[in-house]
Amino acid sequence: MVGLEKVDLKAIKLEKGYVGEGVQEENRRKAQQAEVRKSGTQSKRQESEETRSLNALSTGQSNSIVLEDGQPPVDDSGISFASTICPAPLCRQFWKAGNYDDGLNSETTLQNGKSYLHVHPMFLHSNATSHKWAFGAIAELIDNAVDEIQNGATFVIVDKTLNPRDQSPALLIQDNGGGMDPEAIRRCMSFGFSDKKSKAAIGQYGNGFKTSTMRLGADVIVFSCHLGDRVMTQSIGLLSYTFLTQTGHDRIVVPMVDYELNTITGNMEIAHRYDKEYFMSNLSMLLQWSPYSTEAELLKQFDDIGSHGTKVIIYNLWFSDDGNVELDFDTDPEDIRIGGDVKKVQANPAWRTVNEQHIANRLHYSLRAYLSILYLKIPETFTIVLRGQFVEHRNLVLDLKFQEFIVYRPQTGGCKEAEVLTTIGFLKEAPHVTAHGFNIYHKNRLILPFWPVVSYADSRGRGVVGVLEANFVEPTHNKQDFERTSLFQKLEGRLKEMTWEYWDYHCGLIGYQVKKKLPLIEPPQDSSPDMPNGGKTKPVTLNHGMPNGGKTKPVTLNHGMPNGGKTKPVTLNQNHHSVSVKAASAAGLSSKRKEHGDLNKFERMKRQAGTRADAHNLEIQSLGTANQLMDKETMNLIQENKKLHAKCLEHKKRREDLDLKVRQLRRELGDVQQEYDRLMVELTSLDTVKEEERVRT
Repeated sequence: MVGLEKVDLKAIKLEKGYVGEGVQEENRRKAQQAEVRKSGTQSKRQESEETRSLNALSTGQSNSIVLEDGQPPVDDSGISFASTICPAPLCRQFWKAGNYDDGLNSETTLQNGKSYLHVHPMFLHSNATSHKWAFGAIAELIDNAVDEIQNGATFVIVDKTLNPRDQSPALLIQDNGGGMDPEAIRRCMSFGFSDKKSKAAIGQYGNGFKTSTMRLGADVIVFSCHLGDRVMTQSIGLLSYTFLTQTGHDRIVVPMVDYELNTITGNMEIAHRYDKEYFMSNLSMLLQWSPYSTEAELLKQFDDIGSHGTKVIIYNLWFSDDGNVELDFDTDPEDIRIGGDVKKVQANPAWRTVNEQHIANRLHYSLRAYLSILYLKIPETFTIVLRGQFVEHRNLVLDLKFQEFIVYRPQTGGCKEAEVLTTIGFLKEAPHVTAHGFNIYHKNRLILPFWPVVSYADSRGRGVVGVLEANFVEPTHNKQDFERTSLFQKLEGRLKEMTWEYWDYHCGLIGYQVKKKLPLIEPPQDSSPDMPNGGKTKPVTLNHGMPNGGKTKPVTLNHGMPNGGKTKPVTLNQNHHSVSVKAASAAGLSSKRKEHGDLNKFERMKRQAGTRADAHNLEIQSLGTANQLMDKETMNLIQENKKLHAKCLEHKKRREDLDLKVRQLRRELGDVQQEYDRLMVELTSLDTVKEEERVRT
């Protein structure tokens, strides 16, 4: 494998300097130190060459690649070679690859009387340890492509490719965004620089590219095309942990070359910003340490990029503890998996399959599952292509049933920070699935998937899932967690309350015993148009076989009652399915005997009232079932409304994206028209010159 065995130290032309460190000064210093050790001399030497070179990774200054005024040109016959002092064999397991000793005592570089610190190659590894999870590192690189949507990107490709030197697997990530010009690619491969000023941009620290690529593999090569200001450039950069460790460098060195399009000849030529000597020195190192051994092979990588876009190839991928490549390309030809990370779910045997296949479990080892929920929303004009197949976007809100929408307004210092809408509900597979927790997004990017804010006992909280976008808290650098600020702690506490409240009131919908009942809303009592006298009634109490003083609930009956619907209070006892009747109210009682006709009339009224009361009692018994049916229908309508609302938002977003695309195309068309006009003017002038020369001859 390239760079893994001891490499022949062949001659490399010296250069003036480049991003990371000038190789000329670096190797000359090492050669001098080697001679000092060989002769036994222990005195320290201050080398004048270091005073004119500065590590661009630690300063980010593009002028570090230019020789100081008055510095004599470098002789073409000079050669530089990698130091053989304490060569560092590269361990292929990421968590053990940080044991690196260059065998040299690094000295402070002086420039214009000022001291500067260098970035040691070991920092590449220690910086990448912030990514505990390989998929989190891949997501960082996908974020860069998604941020390029504003520059016209319509796709990002994630695929397996092969290292042509040894046919080992490598990871390819490519987009058709705006690409990077020579200055931008140098900032990309430096530390702490970010060009992403947009509030909607996901990246912000200027560190994601280095941490993610070094977490996935030992080496990465970047190809980027950029078209701007009527100048087309092609840039190549190499960040190689293998190169640095095998050559014993004590600072980070990044070989880079740039090409520019000659509009007259139509060919790519060496960029005029550097002389040929600088270019050839960097190209020599690229051809020695990259997967491509000739310049033609390097340039061929631009064929499928076009006039703008970026291609990232990570090779010498890290191994897992079992000696296999950490990223598994073989188990599923349409997916990338993390080998050996399939988790067995502890569940009822009848439910084990549905739990293991649920996305809450699959996202931990399947890149396709993870990428499907990585973004809360994604424009229809942009696609993620994994192993040659589109990744279907999945909105987790649509995976929930019996949804509720809760507005949370976090406050700090008495001031409202934001207003967050949280969608909470049961997973459609509940109660068969054990998954639960909240999916928290930040600026459209998933940070915490299925975050379990509660640990449920006796199934309390089982299957309860929420989705929200929390832009008022800041994620950590690896975008796999949030900074544990007071605001985030308040959010965590509120999400716990939401989970318990939702479960206690709704667990009956999935077959569990309800612990709390929702408060009932009593409907307004309207007079019945079918009743005489406007449905006015007098209280009548019915009691069928109940002892005096039986506890009952009042119910008013007014279904076609005699005497204009005038009745006494009716009380139904639901536990005994009986009706109690009282002959008269206390206010209406009289010590006088009623006549016989009145008694017969009252008996008829009592029998009719009893019949009506029995019918009403049956209605009350079926009331619960009817309410449940109505609740289910209401929930279905809410879900349908939510889907339609989401589609409306998607169509609106698509229209905005298309409008933006139209503006970009019109602007590009204008630039092309200007370039065409300029070329026509040049052509006309050339024709004139040719005509004059022909006349002279």
